Amino acid sequence: METLRRVLVFVAKDRSSPQKVQFLQSVVGLLDSADDELKVNFKLEQNQFILIKDSSPQQVPLRRPSFCPIKHLSITEAAAIPLDVRQRGVDVGVAILLQSSDQRLLLTRRAKHLRIFPNVWVPPGGHIEPDETVLEAGLRELKEETGLHLEQDQVHTRILGLWESVFPAMLSRGLPQRHHIVVYILLMTPRDHQQLQEDLSPSALEVSACLWAEPRLIRAALSKEDYSKDSVRAYEVSLEGSLKGVSIPVSVFKTSAPDHGPDLERISTGTKYALRLWLQDLTGPETGLDLNPDWS
Repeated sequence: METLRRVLVFVAKDRSSPQKVQFLQSVVGLLDSADDELKVNFKLEQNQFILIKDSSPQQVPLRRPSFCPIKHLSITEAAAIPLDVRQRGVDVGVAILLQSSDQRLLLTRRAKHLRIFPNVWVPPGGHIEPDETVLEAGLRELKEETGLHLEQDQVHTRILGLWESVFPAMLSRGLPQRHHIVVYILLMTPRDHQQLQEDLSPSALEVSACLWAEPRLIRAALSKEDYSKDSVRAYEVSLEGSLKGVSIPVSVFKTSAPDHGPDLERISTGTKYALRLWLQDLTGPETGLDLNPDWS
């Protein structure tokens, strides 16, 4: 008997039994074909990540970008995707927005050699493994990628939202190879960012740089204002795992994914969505920003 290796996405509508989502089906589209965002409940049960559309007050936002490749896939393009990819189903990932007591968020830049979203800034995270809870997976990935070991009773947590992620992010960049639902968890610790920095030991296999982002940097990244002359302090990770302080232009974090050609260093689309939710959680719905949720 084959061992279960992956946690996959299922959906349940109108009190029906959960149905596995196929790789070429948009999760958001299955639950609400009219919009790109809706409110859902979810549960992790018997290694099935089940999304439920109901009227319960305990709901979180689920969003896909308007340019989601699965949404715009033609019949011809779908047929061109290899069979082993089409049979994959939709995986589940978790990303930890680690908030220090002085309201800084830890962001990491993915290593250049990674096949998926290389050189892109994201929160620490990865796949949920069988028999893990969502939080257990997030804390494990946080430790593996950054060296930060936090126990569940040391933090306060809240689900900010869910994001439907496809790689490549646009059809113009190639046919879909990966399809995920990412759970963004806000994890608040009583330690400030300098205390956390002392224990930071990123894995060079996965992380090439990290920084503690202040709300003003995140507002700058999400705004349309010109910050071309500004920079922030970050830490590059050597192959041996040591950290070196560097200065990175704020303009890097405002960069959008190009339609064609090599990708650029930037904040991922899903991360910008999560950061927007974090700012709203921090300051209320009115942030004073012209926030475009379809930024790439």
